[in-house]
Amino acid sequence: MKHFTSISEFHRISGYEPAEHPLLSLLTCQELTYCSFGSSPITTDFYMISLKKIKVGNFLYGKTNYDHDAGSLSFVKPRQVMAINDIELTEKAFVLLMHEDYLLGHPLHAEIKKYGFFDYEANEALHLSPREEQIMWDLYHQMDFEYRNNPDEYSRDIILTHLASLLKYSQRFYKRQFLNRSPLSGTTASRFTDLLTAYFEDGLLQTEGLPTVKYLAEKLHTSPRYLTDLLRQETGKTALDHIHLFLLGEAKNLLISTDNTIAQTAYQLGFENPPYFSRLFKKEVGLTPHEYRAQFLN
Repeated sequence: MKHFTSISEFHRISGYEPAEHPLLSLLTCQELTYCSFGSSPITTDFYMISLKKIKVGNFLYGKTNYDHDAGSLSFVKPRQVMAINDIELTEKAFVLLMHEDYLLGHPLHAEIKKYGFFDYEANEALHLSPREEQIMWDLYHQMDFEYRNNPDEYSRDIILTHLASLLKYSQRFYKRQFLNRSPLSGTTASRFTDLLTAYFEDGLLQTEGLPTVKYLAEKLHTSPRYLTDLLRQETGKTALDHIHLFLLGEAKNLLISTDNTIAQTAYQLGFENPPYFSRLFKKEVGLTPHEYRAQFLN
């Protein structure tokens, strides 16, 4: 696996002209006619934000091939694995490469880590409407103007201000995407519950332990972060919240229908630590497992 520590090395291997800044690069379709790093995955020390439509070739990010829809914005964070093979892009495209060190000492250094879409898989890229795409291009052009202008003490701050706006718009447009996809994704919560039910009925809680969000996301062909954001938009609860609520629902049934001890109930539900099970039960139900069972015995 090839790891790029610098943007200049990435430019050189890609056959691009040298970047204007060692920690920042802004590229458009003129420079991006072709790009390939062979079949081996690569990682970098920089953020990559790209608006593109792939004419031919393959962009593998996580375990998923990038879909080729027009106006798709994707986000890659440092040290995330991707593969770029024989890519040719159509007319309107831009890629912003920003080394993580470019953010040092700026509020965006911490803020950028809060944007969950840097953890989405490529097929969960942001699909933009023409109006939204124009907003992104306007922000890109403003960054590009500062990037290619004579730099001064204000240049980095102005560029990062525009980048912060781009990220905020992206967050807004992702929420729109969740809502627009509701006819397709509106059953996510029910499919999620069906998976949990099957996991329980197949006895996997005893053999495999508690199901993880990652495991369930893979079953639903999405990334853990995107699944959590989709469920939160749909139901107001995260994927982990849904797992806990399902398990506690089963726990309630076991507590009033069996004579198992609290520890046995916890183990049956995949909890390796019975005290943790009791604390979670108390937090969500408002009673300890003993108190919950006692009210039915009385």
